[in-house]
Amino acid sequence: MYQRIQSQNQKISNRQIIYYCDLLWCLVVRELKILYKRSLLGIAWTLLNPLLQLLVFSVIFQQVLKAGSGINHYVSYAFSGLLIWGWTQSALFQATGLITGNRPLIRQPTFPVPILPIVTVTTGLIHFLLALPALAIIMAVDNVTLTWNILLFPVLLALQFILTLSLAYPLAALNVTFRDTQHTLGVILQLLFYLLPIFYTIHDRNIPQWLQTFYAWNPLVILIESYRAILLDGTFPNWSGLFTLAVIGGLLLPIGYQIFQHQSERFVEEV
Repeated sequence: MYQRIQSQNQKISNRQIIYYCDLLWCLVVRELKILYKRSLLGIAWTLLNPLLQLLVFSVIFQQVLKAGSGINHYVSYAFSGLLIWGWTQSALFQATGLITGNRPLIRQPTFPVPILPIVTVTTGLIHFLLALPALAIIMAVDNVTLTWNILLFPVLLALQFILTLSLAYPLAALNVTFRDTQHTLGVILQLLFYLLPIFYTIHDRNIPQWLQTFYAWNPLVILIESYRAILLDGTFPNWSGLFTLAVIGGLLLPIGYQIFQHQSERFVEEV
């Protein structure tokens, strides 16, 4: 009798997993269609946008500010930084408008609202993966040779997914009560874009000490440097850095989720 009940519970659990996976996929496809609706180039903007940014900022940082001097494979260095940061940046910015922008779904009693931040982060992951062939071509032109360390790439993807999701949950909840969150976050993300070592190296002697401290404790810097270690340098990333990322993600994700769940009781009233 006990085994029969356990078997039935397992079947229900499996059905729920399949249901949530199907729902996640449908919502991601829906999000992609909305993003590129009535766009002539469509999903090609996934490649064009970072490439245009690379062109503009490479000229500014490398030619004007001379920040790229001494960096090997500078184009690959800058483009990889753009893609890595672009995933987290776009996901966090879009997360702030999740609840207010999905009123019909929020008002459905049976709809699993916590899946919405997962949809946004997954959509960013798809954009990131679609842009990887362009990075591979740039690396090939830049004479960058991949090594077996590239096998650690999925590990970094998982760590970045967890870290981004852990921040997306509280931001999505916060914007429901404080509608200025999205505008404020836009300014903060723009500031981080220039503070992170995307177009320059953290080992530059001209960087002040306070910024060096910021780099040492910033999980996004650890993430970017870990990606570049396996992609451009062909070496293992700093293991203590990866452990730090895992700990930070493991701590922030349940906290962010609990904040989201606590605020979700007011979502229907607020929207």
